Amino acid sequence: MVYRDFQGLRLSALGLGAMRLPVKGGGDADIDEAAVGDMVACAMEHGVNYYDTAWGYHNGNSEIVMGKALAKYPRDSFYLATKFPGYDLANMPKVEEIFEKQLEKCGVDYFDFYLFHNVCEMNIDAYLDERYGIFEYLTEQKKKGRIKHLGFSAHGSCEVMERFLEAYKTEMEFGQIQLNYIDWSFQDAKAKVELLNSCGIPVWVMEPLRGGRLAKLAKEDEEKLKALRPNEGIPAWAFRFLQSKGVTMILSGMSNMEQLKDNIMTFETDSPLSEGEMETLFSIADGMLNRTLPCTSCRYCVSHCPKGLDIPRLLELYNEHQFTEGGFIAPMALAALPREKQPLSCVGCRSCEAVCPQQIKISEAMADFCARLG
Repeated sequence: MVYRDFQGLRLSALGLGAMRLPVKGGGDADIDEAAVGDMVACAMEHGVNYYDTAWGYHNGNSEIVMGKALAKYPRDSFYLATKFPGYDLANMPKVEEIFEKQLEKCGVDYFDFYLFHNVCEMNIDAYLDERYGIFEYLTEQKKKGRIKHLGFSAHGSCEVMERFLEAYKTEMEFGQIQLNYIDWSFQDAKAKVELLNSCGIPVWVMEPLRGGRLAKLAKEDEEKLKALRPNEGIPAWAFRFLQSKGVTMILSGMSNMEQLKDNIMTFETDSPLSEGEMETLFSIADGMLNRTLPCTSCRYCVSHCPKGLDIPRLLELYNEHQFTEGGFIAPMALAALPREKQPLSCVGCRSCEAVCPQQIKISEAMADFCARLG
C-alpha cells in the first residue's frame, strides 16, 4: 500500500468511501452489513487505514454500519472521517445535536477527521453566518480532542471556496474536492487544486472515477490506454492521474469486494503518468466531453439578454447536468439563484444567439435544461 505523510500520520493513499456500500436490494438504506464487514477486513489486512462516511450516506445508516465494522479493530489502527451535513440548511442550527449523535452512531469518542460537508453556492452564506456557531463549535471540539483534524469538502465553484477559505483558512487542515481527469478542466478542478496549494492545504480527492464513468471507456479509448500500459486496468488510469497531481488522500466509493481488491492492487505502487500518457488521457477526456456546449464565457450574450441571465454560468451547469445524466450538482447550484435568474426565465428571444461567437443555440439549451430538471 502506498502511504502519504500528513502531520506526522501515515495515511494510506487509498481511502474507503462509504457512500456506495453494498446493499441487499431493499433500497439504499438496506446496507449489507456482512459484506461491509468483509470489505473492511480486507481493506485493513492490505493496509487501508482511512475510512470516510457521512451523516446522510445510505439514508443515515452508513455511519452506523461503518462504526460496527471498525469496532472490531483497535481504535488507533484506523482513521475515521465524517462530516457536518450542511447540504441541508435545516441542519445549520443543530451542529451540537448532530455531532453528539454522530459519535454515538459511529461508536467512537472522537473523529480523526471531520469536515464541513459540501461547501457550495446553496449553503456558503449559512456556513459563514455566525448565528449558527458551526465554526466555533467545531473548533471547540478540536480543542477538546473530539476532532483531531478539521477540514471541508466542496462541490461549489472556486469562488465559493475562496469565500470559505477567506473566513476559515487558518483552521482548515485539508480540503476535499471532486477531482479526476474529466473535471480537471470540466469543473475547473485545476484551479481548485491551485487554490488549496496556495493556501498550503493538502488535497483530498472524491469522485476519482466520476461515479464510475471512468471505470469503463469506449473500446477505442481503452485500446489507446492498453497500448501504453498493457498490464494496467482502465480504472487504474484515473488513480495514476491523481498520483501525478501530488494529492494526499484519494477516496473511492467501492460497492463490492471486486472493486476493493482491484483498487488495492493499483495502490500497491505509486506510478505517475508520463507527459505523453497525460496528453493521451486528456485527449480521451476531450472526446468524452464533445457533446457539451462549447461556451467560452466571452459574455457577449449577457448584455443582450432582456432578463439579465448569467448565461455562461447556466450553460456550465447545463453541461454538467447533461454529461452526468442528472445528479445533484446543477440543481444544488441553481437553488441558490433567484427564480428569475434560473433557466425557466429564458423567453426564447434568441438575442443572445445573434452575438454568440460559438453559434450555440442557447434558447434550445435553456428549454432542454428546464425539461431535464422537471
